[in-house]
Amino acid sequence: MRTSLSILAVASALLGPLCLAQSQVPADDWKPAPSNQAGRQYPQVNSEGRVKFRILAPKAQSIGVSFRDSSVFTKGEDGAWIGYTRPLDEGFHYYTINIDGAEVPDPNSHYFYGASRWGSAVEVPAKDANFYALKNVPHGQLREIDYWSKSGNTNRHAFIYTPPGYDSNARKRYPVLYLQHGAGEDETGWGRQGHAGLILDNLIAEGKALPFLIAMEYGGNPFAAGGRPTNAAPAASGATNRAIAGPGGRAFNFSAFEKALIEDFIPYVDANFRTVAKPSNRAMAGLSMGGMQTRGITLGHLDTFSHIGVFSGGSIAVTNITDLPAFKKKVKLVFISYGSKELGGDRPNRGGDPKAQTAALKEAGVNAVFYESPDTAHEWQSWRRSLHEFAPLLFKN
Repeated sequence: MRTSLSILAVASALLGPLCLAQSQVPADDWKPAPSNQAGRQYPQVNSEGRVKFRILAPKAQSIGVSFRDSSVFTKGEDGAWIGYTRPLDEGFHYYTINIDGAEVPDPNSHYFYGASRWGSAVEVPAKDANFYALKNVPHGQLREIDYWSKSGNTNRHAFIYTPPGYDSNARKRYPVLYLQHGAGEDETGWGRQGHAGLILDNLIAEGKALPFLIAMEYGGNPFAAGGRPTNAAPAASGATNRAIAGPGGRAFNFSAFEKALIEDFIPYVDANFRTVAKPSNRAMAGLSMGGMQTRGITLGHLDTFSHIGVFSGGSIAVTNITDLPAFKKKVKLVFISYGSKELGGDRPNRGGDPKAQTAALKEAGVNAVFYESPDTAHEWQSWRRSLHEFAPLLFKN
């Protein structure tokens, strides 16, 4: 009897995962992802947030996808390989297709710059996607510029969002938000992955945000492709001139970017666009590495910026402020945000508990706001929501 029970127990242990896997058949309500190239039916997304791929490669021996816990890809008689992912969070995800050991972009997806290369990404439609949807409202423009950086002795590349109506009134001047991307990304990130222009268009149309410019520069991170400006230039006078720990313990040195931003980019924007060239009308924000840059640069240049936004990039403690009365006079807003799945645990790169640090700032009399994006992690949906919450708070005074 005991032997029979033991055999049954072993059989159950072996067959249990198989039965579970067989019961987890994806919901058959697949739709083409909104991130697909025009006319491409794959990748497809279902109501569970799973993504299904179809790769036509009749001579391939094996195909997979970079999402962990994905299914085995199977080859059909037509030479097309089919596979799907586990349920993913809502929002935007980078990925690669592995064909016989080679990591390559998906020929069906639009390409985005992330993970230090141009490659594929898929959009899992979010329930709150309406705030960055393309709507029948007045639209601004995303303008691509090249300019000469004296501090780096090189050409630099950037994007400027100008709000609706910018060209219709030549006398009107605007505040500026300097908005930075994360590590492994570039100046295209906020315009493409982040939908910054659409977020502002919709907020302005709803009367929830004042019109302002958004200036998006290349942050000079050390993972970028060849030909980019580097952080090798000497630090600006008064610059932070220090390294900050990044992913995997690698160090970011923001000194050259800080020098280019303060000495080159801001003067260029003020000279070539109709800005209100005053600290009270200038903000800086960024995600992840860009949040670290924002934190360090704004604290070192309180006479340049009055509004600070740090999205998943550390926090600001009362102890980071050397002259609290002067800080409260100069800084109109400190905004700190994280995805709910990022919070918790002891993470030294944050400089402490970001929610508690923000509460302490508020208690000290600083206009400090903490935002927590529900059910998201270190990802673009957290940062889109952060910009959506941050933008209506800017330049109110």
